[in-house]
Amino acid sequence: MKISILQTNIKWADCEYNRNQAELLLNKAQDSDLYVLPEMWSTGFVTSPEGIAEEDEYSLNWMIEQARVHNAAICGSVSIKNGGYRNRNYFVFPDGTFKYYDKRHLFSFGGENANYEHGGSRVIVEWKGYRCLLLTCYDLRFPVWCRNQDDYDVIIIVANWPESRKHVWDTLLKARAIENQCFVIASNRVGQDNSSIYIGGSYVIDAKGKIISQNHTEDEEIISATISHNDLDNFRNKFRVLSDRDEFKLCK
Repeated sequence: MKISILQTNIKWADCEYNRNQAELLLNKAQDSDLYVLPEMWSTGFVTSPEGIAEEDEYSLNWMIEQARVHNAAICGSVSIKNGGYRNRNYFVFPDGTFKYYDKRHLFSFGGENANYEHGGSRVIVEWKGYRCLLLTCYDLRFPVWCRNQDDYDVIIIVANWPESRKHVWDTLLKARAIENQCFVIASNRVGQDNSSIYIGGSYVIDAKGKIISQNHTEDEEIISATISHNDLDNFRNKFRVLSDRDEFKLCK
């Protein structure tokens, strides 16, 4: 499966601009099976969403149209108002159908929990023979929530993770790949908002924690890689870590 991460420079609360920029990158990243945008790619990381969060599903409809045009899946989170406010990570298929994951761990340090409703269920989608766990930013810090119950092959995580904590981001991404024997696809933004500077750190990582592909600039960029299910299966069969895992029930 070929993946292209769209590492965008998000303009604060300007949905039209951000959609146009994402579309420019999409048109440059041809022939991928999956395109991954950052967290809240259409607005920036808004913790006070009133007047900014989308209510008309315009960005979702844009993702549906782009998935159709490129005959590929598209993933990325959007700040929406649907009853309450949600940080909703959409996975859109080329046929126009989609699944979504509402972020479980809201970033209390930044005040996200004050206005958003957290999700209650893990979401795994199947695409091109891969079972993909959807995560959003702060979820990465919680290994119990991320724990592979032999039910996924790939973690897809979208983020607005600042430069000041990049070492933590890099470390946790590799840890989640190694402990769960899975690929990790991580899409982070660049640029800045009123609180933080972002320098990317978008990666495709294999189950041994080795970086397959990563960003090379602090600007808007396409990060592409091809992952192999055969390589993953061979490694899991040879070194059967998941067979020795502890059993537990995820909280709701």
